[in-house]
Amino acid sequence: MIDWADLTHAYGRATDVPDQIRALRSADPNIRDKALHSLYGSIFHQGTRFEASAYAVPFLLELVADPETPDRVAVLGLLTQLAIGYGEQLLPSGYPLDSHRATAAGGDLLLAAGKEFADDDDDEEDDEEDDWDEDVGLFDYLQTLEPEDEERLFAYFALKAYDAVGAGLPVFRGLLADENARLRAAAAYALAWYPGERSASLPPLLRAAVDEEPSVAATALVAIGLLGVPSSGTPASETVSETAVVLGAALDDYRDVVRWGAAIAQSRLRGPEAGGRVADELLGWIARDDASYEAIPFNDGDLRGYAALALRELGDAHADALFAALLARLPALSGMQALPMAVVALRIAYPEPLPVGTPFTALDDRQQRLLRVLADSWGVWELGNFLEFVSHYGLPRSRKDMAAYARA
Repeated sequence: MIDWADLTHAYGRATDVPDQIRALRSADPNIRDKALHSLYGSIFHQGTRFEASAYAVPFLLELVADPETPDRVAVLGLLTQLAIGYGEQLLPSGYPLDSHRATAAGGDLLLAAGKEFADDDDDEEDDEEDDWDEDVGLFDYLQTLEPEDEERLFAYFALKAYDAVGAGLPVFRGLLADENARLRAAAAYALAWYPGERSASLPPLLRAAVDEEPSVAATALVAIGLLGVPSSGTPASETVSETAVVLGAALDDYRDVVRWGAAIAQSRLRGPEAGGRVADELLGWIARDDASYEAIPFNDGDLRGYAALALRELGDAHADALFAALLARLPALSGMQALPMAVVALRIAYPEPLPVGTPFTALDDRQQRLLRVLADSWGVWELGNFLEFVSHYGLPRSRKDMAAYARA
């Protein structure tokens, strides 16, 4: 029996979570949408997981496993985000499980100390019962933590959610054969972030990679790439040769998004050895105007942006062609479509941040060309995230200032 009043989420005590989960079974889509919105706001608030997040997962897994659940795709989407946060931030490398576990180490002790702090805080309060959306003692406890300990505690919450969702991987693997194509794609996407389960997930993903629905096949191919290469000590029965055959065939598929998925996977698995065929496929996507495909969950369906990220995996041999393609496309893009392209271009041109006071004339040709293009690319300045990137490299934080810097 879970004491939800003893658990916290973004707005305080988690006593509302059970009703919201039950509402996901409602026949009324408006009720389901409202419940899903509430859960995203409370146990996945702007990507942050909380103490209650992992406790909600087993009940959400039950919903996904039940064919009678009205919208299993939406529930599986919530589960995947509870596990990993925002997936686009983990591309092109995949889920950094080892570093996450290292960051979260000791978080359990911090939580235990927070519980004691909350109990002491409750003892000092009047007998009046707190409303669930008011601050509770654990939130006050956060104010006492150093930034590194607060990061450790929230990394622990996120890791607990990741592990809890991982218990549902057998269900997700079974969903790869579901009659609902959107659910098959969502399942392949969820499996992509669990490299520790590669041996069990690879065979069904290889079957999904030849799915008749192109979005499912492409998603499965990318997932295969993100699971990575076999580690040392992997059993000899590992289907390495089958993987190579499937990826090779998919690179010649008549469906463009399947070729895209194969190129993304090969760039991840083979790196600079992937070759010119893979590079040409990815470069072709950067040059396209119609590069959005909402049915593919990765990178919010922005296939062009993911192609730019993947090309960096191929090493310096294709850097010049990639850089030229990025400069050609950036002025025509805006918002989230422009961001990954601009980020990749910055990483190519600026291996290190500029020293304070560096004049424009001290920059090399590639760096100067990029800044002139950025100064003329209105759309890329729409996002605050981009301002953080240019600031990191020691560059002007507004389009007007960058244009003035380039003229100087």
